[in-house]
Amino acid sequence: MTTPFPFTAVVGQDDLRLALLLNAVSPAVGGVLVRGEKGTAKSTAVRALSALLPEVAVVAGCRFSCDPAAPDPACPDGPHEAGDGTRRPARMVELPVGASEDRLVGALDIERALAEGVKAFEPGLLADAHRGILYVDEVNLLHDHLVDLLLDAAAMGASYVEREGVSVRHAARFLLVGTMNPEEGELRPQLLDRFGLTVEVAASREPEQRVEVVKRRLAYDADPAAFAALWAAEETAVRQRVAAARELLPRVRLGDDALRQIAATCAAFEVDGMRADIVMARTATALAAWAGRTDVLAEDVRQAALLALPHRRRRNPFDAPGLDEDKLDETLEQYSGENEGGGEGPGDDDPDPDGPGGGGRPAPDSGPQDDGGGTARPESGEGEGPQGPGAPREQSPVRASEPFRTKVLSVPGIGEGAAGRRSRARTEHGRTTGARRPRGTLTKLHLAATVQAAAPHQRTRGRSGPGLVVRRDDLRQAVREGREGNLVLFVVDASGSMAARQRMGAVKGAVLSLLLDAYQRRDKVGLVTFRGSAAEVALPPTSSVDAAAVRLESLPTGGRTPLSAGLLKAHEVLRVERLRDPARRPLLVVVTDGRATGGPEPVALAGRAARLFAAQETASVVVDCESGPVRLGLAGQLAGDLGGTAVTLDELRADSIAGLVRDVQGTSRRAA
Repeated sequence: MTTPFPFTAVVGQDDLRLALLLNAVSPAVGGVLVRGEKGTAKSTAVRALSALLPEVAVVAGCRFSCDPAAPDPACPDGPHEAGDGTRRPARMVELPVGASEDRLVGALDIERALAEGVKAFEPGLLADAHRGILYVDEVNLLHDHLVDLLLDAAAMGASYVEREGVSVRHAARFLLVGTMNPEEGELRPQLLDRFGLTVEVAASREPEQRVEVVKRRLAYDADPAAFAALWAAEETAVRQRVAAARELLPRVRLGDDALRQIAATCAAFEVDGMRADIVMARTATALAAWAGRTDVLAEDVRQAALLALPHRRRRNPFDAPGLDEDKLDETLEQYSGENEGGGEGPGDDDPDPDGPGGGGRPAPDSGPQDDGGGTARPESGEGEGPQGPGAPREQSPVRASEPFRTKVLSVPGIGEGAAGRRSRARTEHGRTTGARRPRGTLTKLHLAATVQAAAPHQRTRGRSGPGLVVRRDDLRQAVREGREGNLVLFVVDASGSMAARQRMGAVKGAVLSLLLDAYQRRDKVGLVTFRGSAAEVALPPTSSVDAAAVRLESLPTGGRTPLSAGLLKAHEVLRVERLRDPARRPLLVVVTDGRATGGPEPVALAGRAARLFAAQETASVVVDCESGPVRLGLAGQLAGDLGGTAVTLDELRADSIAGLVRDVQGTSRRAA
């Protein structure tokens, strides 16, 4: 058995270690989500924690780790008689990103259940993790339905497996720990909220601390057992402190003053629901027990807020988690026991009722506005600057306008890509559309088709009783249809013809709105921009929609319009992505006014580049950004060459143009 890296030997990362230890003291806190860049000891610290947990008493031979002092009456291996049982170390179970539903919750032997009426159940990882730690590395890459099952079990303390009327329930109480790199994509806000605490980790920039990290790691790699022996005394001390804090926890008093501070803090930071208040209360209580106190102090409430609130106050998916500590201190001071009954709000001598970092909207962009006549002042951008013809005259990045809810853009046909919420696909979850013979392990039984296959053979199989004689060849797998995530590749015109500030702000707002939609539908996104004389991949395809929003915000504009270069660059990006992930279908979104300049016959060249996508039946949409009384209709012509459809910025809104999806699909079918 591999010797784990000692928990107490981890250098720095104080918040991470504290959050893990608080959950070890009180698993009711709800687990920890660790966010941070790669190589910051996230996994090392989590794997080391299990050695600090007290041993657990279990019923001998029980696959579900029942407590012999209070065995689960519904245990599938029960009923158990109360007794002494045996003791074993607490387990740390890892859930791989590519795990199946059966691997997580367990599997029923459907054939035996139908033929013999026996609940033959093979436990999954949730059963293995009961009364221990369940660790999910890269939890943001886990399929949504697995995350839902995981968090439901963590909230209810039990796992339910139901297949065609046969159900099994078993206890599943564990410390849930997830780690993630935000660069690879975010969790949905409602899933973020289900983790009790969150911690941001980063590598130290202090040379001496980095040197110490390297020394300890090299020493551990050279001789893990000897290195662990050097830290044995510290490990024992922390293990004893965890056990003592657990014993003290029931006696910790959470007074009304502390509760009032908790409620006021959650209200001041405008967190949704009541889960934050409950988690803060449990965390503050655990902090007091960890410190060896029986009363919760203001310092416990403050630390609990720093751990429990940052990930809960994201107002939209692109907001970075964080907490204004000055505002936190002001709130705690206002509602401390010494100031109770003063009756004065924070605004008596502060003209800003929201205070520093308050919930009010930020000041609007101070950039140039329109001239009062409803049109933006024209700005030059088509390459007459001192750098020579065709050189981009960069303008300062324009702020995006307010995002809005967009119409659903989807890829026609039925795919088999990664689970998501955009286009139709054959998936493990969704509505049943048919049946087939299983390929490998049966996961979703189609009961009617199975009975229909077995019925003609009952006499020859010697059926004599009421039971149905079912053989493996009779079993039928349900074919289900759900939704998949796609690769949404944005091709954005950043040339001088798009550079008027109001116009570019509206364009960025539209792309930001589509990015929000892609985030909610679990898509991968990429960003190609073109201006001047070339195109560039501003963001290679990634699951981090946040990264695309950041690149969009800083996008400069100016210069000529090499539309063909942008399309050819996008074509190359999709070619490479088809090799990497052939099951994920692309959706091309071209944001332009359709104009093309630079080189001989730029419009014709753009048309030829567009027809490459039509030949490959790539689903595409052109967002027409042309404005003004005189319109050339070039975006519509480009959409025709792509085999897609064109929509204006106004038509992109969800409350406009009913039937956009039908138009996109219909045009694509005609192109095919």
